[in-house]
Amino acid sequence: MQAQSHNQSVPRRVVITGIGAVTPLGHTAEDTWRACLSGCSGVGPITFFDASGYSTRIAAEIKDWDPSPYFESRKEARRLDRFVQFAVAASRMAIEDAKLEITPDNSERVGVYIGSGIGGLATLEEWHKTLLERGPDRITPFLIPAIICNMGAGMVSILTGARGPNSCITTACTTGLNNIGDAYELIKRGGADVVIAGGAEAAITPLGIAGFCAARTMSTRNEEPTRASRPFDAQRDGFVMGEGAGIVILEALDSALARNAKIYAEVVGYGMSGDAHHVTAPPDDGNGAIRCMRAALNEAGVKPEEVDYINAHGTSTELNDRIETLAIKAVFGEHAYRIPVSSTKSMTAHMVGAAGAVETIFCALAIRDRIVPPTINYEYPDPNCDLDYVPNKARPADVNIALSNSFGFGGHNGSILLKRYSH
Repeated sequence: MQAQSHNQSVPRRVVITGIGAVTPLGHTAEDTWRACLSGCSGVGPITFFDASGYSTRIAAEIKDWDPSPYFESRKEARRLDRFVQFAVAASRMAIEDAKLEITPDNSERVGVYIGSGIGGLATLEEWHKTLLERGPDRITPFLIPAIICNMGAGMVSILTGARGPNSCITTACTTGLNNIGDAYELIKRGGADVVIAGGAEAAITPLGIAGFCAARTMSTRNEEPTRASRPFDAQRDGFVMGEGAGIVILEALDSALARNAKIYAEVVGYGMSGDAHHVTAPPDDGNGAIRCMRAALNEAGVKPEEVDYINAHGTSTELNDRIETLAIKAVFGEHAYRIPVSSTKSMTAHMVGAAGAVETIFCALAIRDRIVPPTINYEYPDPNCDLDYVPNKARPADVNIALSNSFGFGGHNGSILLKRYSH
């Protein structure tokens, strides 16, 4: 890849040329996708700490994780919080998948947009204990770099030599999608040729789980962990915490064509909105989600009836699933009943800052493979959630245009629209 000359007055087309992921379903994007299409659940009892005193004792942990292959040394990896390890690993996989070479000649045109919703919570808890037990002189100088949310982006830039725009958008559950969407806008206006974009999270910690338990937002189906995350099902009782990272390589079409890169999909629309309503709850009329989806469609010039698949935010909470269903019906009208709408959080659980990025990858792979993933654990229809949620089994479908939604605490809403690439 060479640095590209371009006319910034003409919006550039942007495509996805590489993907990488570390999730509770697999240590790679393709392994994750295969498990997702098979309807596997990544949820089980919490093993990272003793959760016996918690109301929620289940989560979707990444098992057998070894970050060392993605770093120069095991020591370097250990200095970094788990969420940064995930971000680096997924980024390296995405770069390799894209066959992207970052060189001194093009490095200033390669950006990094990787966010985290919560940051290095495990590292913070560990060293806070050290502070209380052994005093301030025993705190590591690597503490602050290990916990700040931007260090996923920072370390990917350092380790890959990407010297273009380097950013970290933190918008709770919308983080991964917003980083991809903002990176798309950056390339579109000529600010970079390539951006390594996505999100990472690792908040299955004593404090993280305790906080969400106190908020009464998580499932307490502790005896049936694989059935706990059940978006849109009438018996849903809250979300399940997950962890991991999702990264895409976004690239200007002219750059991708010049190096004969494979193209998963084209990014054609991105919408954002703010609820201005409540710290955790969406407004009853779903207006934020409605405006967000419409903005993505309008930017792309896509009619509602042209959308073939929606990867829903679908958290498995009573309010979110009902309001998202209402919003989809408001935007798509009668066509809403004909669109497959699935929540892959039924399998990955809620990966918070990584969720929107992994779900964007799922949309790209649905387009590539002409199949839509299921919503597992869908057993009892809810009259307020009456769309086609692709219950329990993946379904072949001619997906040309796919929409992914992410809605975060604080009223942050994001929607991204992908389209099958054609000349």
